[in-house]
Amino acid sequence: MPTTELYMALVHYPVTNKNGETIASAVTNLDLHDMARSCKTYGVRRLFVITPLEDQKRLVERIAGHWTKGVGGRHNPDRKEALSLIHLCHDMEGAVAAAEEDLGHRPMVVVTTARASEQALSHGSLRAMISGGQSCLLVFGTAWGLAEPLMLSADRILEPVRGAAEYNHLSVRSAAAILLDRLVGEPLEGQDI
Repeated sequence: MPTTELYMALVHYPVTNKNGETIASAVTNLDLHDMARSCKTYGVRRLFVITPLEDQKRLVERIAGHWTKGVGGRHNPDRKEALSLIHLCHDMEGAVAAAEEDLGHRPMVVVTTARASEQALSHGSLRAMISGGQSCLLVFGTAWGLAEPLMLSADRILEPVRGAAEYNHLSVRSAAAILLDRLVGEPLEGQDI
């Protein structure tokens, strides 16, 4: 039973390419596996995978189905449990509606980005909101990040993950794991959150 009212979305459209153009990106096996496993570990209720492309929807269904209904799930029940969190959606509105139906109310939609923003919500502030009972749909973009209209439609923008170096180009699955630990993981000893 999840301990939070936290949902995640992995968006493949609308996202941008390196030239800033809005595109649909390809689904990757690694993102599905790693993000589902992180979601299960941190008590996320559902991982919405968002794509309008029919061939990519079939790919998600094939990968998840292998682990939830096929031989993969019989071979590795832990992976079956994690990948059962995947819920395929055509668009962001579908993900919000599915979370709202599950909760009985609309969750706060929080988008992530690697770009700094003056309006960004800190990790500590969002952690406090979640631990205080605020339901949340945490949205991650693939490719070069979420397209501007989707960013603007969110309730909040989360501050970026920053490492110890100037380089800042984490994989989406790595950023998701780091953020989950910061938002709902156990605090480090002596850490005041």
